[in-house]
Amino acid sequence: MLLSKGKGLMTTTTERTLVNYTTSEGVAIIELANPPANTYSYEMMSQLDAAILKARFDEDVHVLVLRGQGEKFFSAGAEISMLNSVTPTFKYYFCLHANETLTRLEQTPKLVIAALNGHTVGGGLEIALACDIRIARRDPKSRIGLPEVTLGVLPGTGGTQRLARALPKNKAIELMTEGKLITFEEALELGLINYIYESQNYWDEVMRYARSFCPPSKASKAVGRIKRSVQSGSEVSFSEALAIERELQQLLFQSEDAKEGIAAYVEKRSPNFTAR
Repeated sequence: MLLSKGKGLMTTTTERTLVNYTTSEGVAIIELANPPANTYSYEMMSQLDAAILKARFDEDVHVLVLRGQGEKFFSAGAEISMLNSVTPTFKYYFCLHANETLTRLEQTPKLVIAALNGHTVGGGLEIALACDIRIARRDPKSRIGLPEVTLGVLPGTGGTQRLARALPKNKAIELMTEGKLITFEEALELGLINYIYESQNYWDEVMRYARSFCPPSKASKAVGRIKRSVQSGSEVSFSEALAIERELQQLLFQSEDAKEGIAAYVEKRSPNFTAR
């Protein structure tokens, strides 16, 4: 990839694939592909943004799974060499672009699972924090954290805000100001990640879990609207949040899946959801 500078920004003259996108049985698999550490650039964020939009508007996709290429890193965050070579103006727009992408991921009305297959640090954790559920691969060497303070900066891709919402405020401040990296087991105890799966068959188990939110076993629109109610409701007053909840519930009451779910309960059988 060749980069050229102009007016404080950088543009690509050639582009390579930095985000792989595939689908499997209702699950969109989005892979950060910049080995060895899957660090991201403006170009990767642009490709990630495109993949998120593609999954969001694909009616056959019910769940998104993000992972890093390889087995050592989910992502180590932004490319430091890139940030070192550009102007402050570009750095500002780079953070703005990344923030917009991660907000889009967070607000996508479909469940998003982060498969933390290795080190998840800096901007890598900021990506994971924009996901709904985080599942780590058991590895005593892997670490997770936001160490940006060691570079003289803060976690500027939503890290200060999302970590403080995921953890008690004092703990979030401790981890960020100390630049502390912790094990996946410690992160599980804090509630920063949801599950740790064993290394053997890790990916198969992640996909099995992801597919459990797809039809016919789960009403995926209800799953997505639960997420939307939580995400949107957390940003407004309680009374406004209740209004959002009622609106989303009314939409679900009109769905075929709600009719099927209620009928299946009355008839004492398993529901057969269709995402309609």
